[in-house]
Amino acid sequence: MEKRILYWTILCMVLTGVGAIEVTMPQSQYEFARGDNITLPCSFKSAINLNTAEVVVITWTALALEANVKDATILTYYHHIKKTGITPAYKGRASLDVDVLNGKANLKLSSISLADNKDFECHVQIPDDDDGTQAASARLVVLVAPSTPVCKIQGTAQYGQDITLTCASAGGSPMPTYSWKRYCEHNQPVPQDPQTTDKDGILSLYNISKDTSGFYICTSQNKLRAATCNLTLSLMPPSMNAITTGGIIGRVLAYLIFLIIIIIIIFFFFWQNK
Repeated sequence: MEKRILYWTILCMVLTGVGAIEVTMPQSQYEFARGDNITLPCSFKSAINLNTAEVVVITWTALALEANVKDATILTYYHHIKKTGITPAYKGRASLDVDVLNGKANLKLSSISLADNKDFECHVQIPDDDDGTQAASARLVVLVAPSTPVCKIQGTAQYGQDITLTCASAGGSPMPTYSWKRYCEHNQPVPQDPQTTDKDGILSLYNISKDTSGFYICTSQNKLRAATCNLTLSLMPPSMNAITTGGIIGRVLAYLIFLIIIIIIIFFFFWQNK
């Protein structure tokens, strides 16, 4: 009974010339580091006997993410003449790992860059087999390690002031996240004051005091790896500022008094001579 059903199914497909193609990619997203040589897998199945198929056309396309940008064809393979046409933009770094009879149409890309952060579509066209799923796509995410961040102090590092510590990496994909940690002179981690805010690499410190001093490390991190920068925050008590300012004023006044005394002596000397 089962053999009869299979026989009639195959006969109907042959007579009608209609198949049910299925193109698939195993994952919806692939992540690789910038500069890697990669393979995006694509497989397909067809109800048509591929040994006798007149034409099988395989096309890989980089889909545009912006509305006003056109999709970019990467390559097209023609099975009946065993020829692959590669567009100039991908010449030298794109190739097809293909085995039509076994349903393999893998795209190989070398030295990927941030420009390859796109959706890639695998499309298979077989005559008389246009029902089913002719295409599948997946997102390529190119990972770039964060560049070494730069740490800076904004504001005046004096008691009672509000200051911010900033941390930023020039590059990184996906965008890195930032976190600050404070250490005491014995290199032990110190919890931040409850009023402190740490967001997007900006550490805001309010009403700073002696307890705010320390060694601060910022970590910039994404899926690939992490990078750090650091700075030392040293504060001067207000009393020290007052002493320093008072000393300067005192020296200036003493100098002025000395000049006045000299002027009086010179004036008195000339008055006596007259």
